[in-house]
Amino acid sequence: MELPEPEYRGMPFEEAIEKRRSVRNYSKNPLTMPQLSQLLFSAQGTTGKTYDKPLRTAPSAGALYPFEIYVIVNNVEGLEQGIYHYGILNHALELVQDGDFRKEITSAGLKQEMLGDSDAVFVLSAIFDRTRHKYGERGFRYVYMEAGHISQNIYLQAVSLGLGSVSVGAFLDDKVNRLIGVDGQKEAAVYLHAVGTL
Repeated sequence: MELPEPEYRGMPFEEAIEKRRSVRNYSKNPLTMPQLSQLLFSAQGTTGKTYDKPLRTAPSAGALYPFEIYVIVNNVEGLEQGIYHYGILNHALELVQDGDFRKEITSAGLKQEMLGDSDAVFVLSAIFDRTRHKYGERGFRYVYMEAGHISQNIYLQAVSLGLGSVSVGAFLDDKVNRLIGVDGQKEAAVYLHAVGTL
């Protein structure tokens, strides 16, 4: 499913930095497709090329980009509830599994209610060998650092769109991995980020 084109003008950066907060309470209003598109682009969208290799919005050690983005859609206007994979290179969504997963993500997130109350939960999932093949064991450090870079992009974009968001590191790995359909070894969920309207 093709996403709307991202915008390249919005709130001044300094204002977004000043307003950034972790927000756990959301309204019942849905996210719009343009908002979801903008959040995904800010998380891992492509911004250009170097040596014919696509560059992304968040920095990555060696430009190796170990992350895949999954979205658990709870309440997005014009989009069925379900789990989607973000096609980074073509800025599109691919349905992984349809259905209402609010209870499952809340349970996997140690009963943190904001996960089920949010409009969307971004699951940052890493394929570690993309980075480790070059950097060895130190690659693990770089992967976790990159998760922070991506999450901060989501935070700042959410603020710019007038939305609330919060990153979540406390969750049951096996449950989240099963939910998005990854093995937890070659690819594993590293970080969650809930977003909702205010």
